[in-house]
Amino acid sequence: MKTVEDLVPRVAAKARATSRTLPPVAGAEEVTSAEAALGFPLPPLLASRYREVANGGFGPDYQLLPLVGTGRTVPSEYRSERSASAEGETPYWPVGVLPILDWGCAMYAAVDCHSETAQVLLFEPNAMTDDGAHRLRRPRARTCATVP
Repeated sequence: MKTVEDLVPRVAAKARATSRTLPPVAGAEEVTSAEAALGFPLPPLLASRYREVANGGFGPDYQLLPLVGTGRTVPSEYRSERSASAEGETPYWPVGVLPILDWGCAMYAAVDCHSETAQVLLFEPNAMTDDGAHRLRRPRARTCATVP
């Protein structure tokens, strides 16, 4: 049986096999600095992917956003969504939910850093007909444990 400890090396092997170039890993100090800027720690499995696989740039189809660097990063996307959410009458982006993968068309895969299981959520605003208060939902069959 595979364990969580087996997952990071498997992800690293798959990332190396399917990516032409991977960004360097995020160092422990960079991860700590990003967590301080966010105001909460990353789930251990997510942090280890940035420290041991690469600073984003891997994944099936679309790729994990970088944790550190210039341009679009996990912290910058989080701040952007939180800010946009706060401007509306009904805030839709919760504290501690990190957008980690951009699916395009304004959709994100996000990790709830305040849940004990680091639940992966899908943000899908395109089919909304209400005020957007329920935009984050659990994806079907997509959790940290099922990502290759």
